[in-house]
Amino acid sequence: MPDSLTASKQDYLETILDFTAEAGQVRSIDIARALGVSRASVNKSLGFLKESGLIEHEHYGDVKLTEAGLRAARQVRARHNLLKLFLIDILKVSPDTAEQDACRMEHAISRETVEKLEVYLKTTLAQNNAE
Repeated sequence: MPDSLTASKQDYLETILDFTAEAGQVRSIDIARALGVSRASVNKSLGFLKESGLIEHEHYGDVKLTEAGLRAARQVRARHNLLKLFLIDILKVSPDTAEQDACRMEHAISRETVEKLEVYLKTTLAQNNAE
């Protein structure tokens, strides 16, 4: 994933990924509503993502993730899901709080920490399931 992606741009990619999975198509108005931002903000961010080679988008057309965009969005989603699993299953945080916290944490966590957390969760959850 490009290091230059801000938390906001990562949220855009994640939102596009979600809408693609749910509806098969993504419009800028859908993104604006989901993120609670103006269409002007969406258009500006989509321009950046397009220039970065992460999406394909023509004015007034559907938004589509490129292969690079899909990889980046999946990485953000995987970090989110990993953090949420840790918060719920290990720390016993409520699902609502875990969702909110994972959304904030997913943008700041290092690759090294993600890898260590993955190993920890696999080991711990496997041990818990064996008992």
